[in-house]
Amino acid sequence: MLCSGLKFSAQKKNISSYNVINVSYKWSSKFFVYAEGQVRGTADFTYPDYYELKGGLGYELTDQHKPLIGIGRYVNYKNHSLDKEEFRLWLQDSYEFQAGKFEFENRVRAEKSWFYAPLTDEHSDRIRLRYRLNISVPLNSEKIKPGTISANVYDEVFFVTTEKPLFARNRVYGGFSYQIDKNFGLASGYLWQREFALTGNKNLHFLYLALSLKLDSSKSKKE
Repeated sequence: MLCSGLKFSAQKKNISSYNVINVSYKWSSKFFVYAEGQVRGTADFTYPDYYELKGGLGYELTDQHKPLIGIGRYVNYKNHSLDKEEFRLWLQDSYEFQAGKFEFENRVRAEKSWFYAPLTDEHSDRIRLRYRLNISVPLNSEKIKPGTISANVYDEVFFVTTEKPLFARNRVYGGFSYQIDKNFGLASGYLWQREFALTGNKNLHFLYLALSLKLDSSKSKKE
């Protein structure tokens, strides 16, 4: 019985996949666009059962302060069948500051979502607030440049105002990033996600992998 219990516990705590590609493009001294795609394998590491496509328009109030408005489509699958579709609109505000080699990013999001469950033909909506504190530090240089390895950690909390419980989710991430060149960067690490619900809480464990591309034509225009 003890062996069976250990086996069941290991199955419930499987490692899931969390894969991201994001692109940002700054075409003027103030405006930039952002696009991101995600594929996750939650129930099975090798079989995707969730994807999202999103993008947004941002404005640089300062180098550290960057509000953004975004939209996205989010799709969940269950047992290889479409389970839920979501269309999301959000407002975001992020502010960064330095303390020595450490960079701190504060990010706040206010989201409005509309859901459709095709199997039951049900429509619903949700309002959610999110806050994330991200801390990064370069390990082999004084600042981020090609060849830099950085350590990254963040904690993000989610509050749903239209449902109970109010505190709905917590994400904690720890990992490393590598700046390949002035445009491309890689990041990988472990992401723990805690889901809170009246019917019971749930833990998810993700292996996170991300590729980022940053393009900036505003500097060439100045030159």
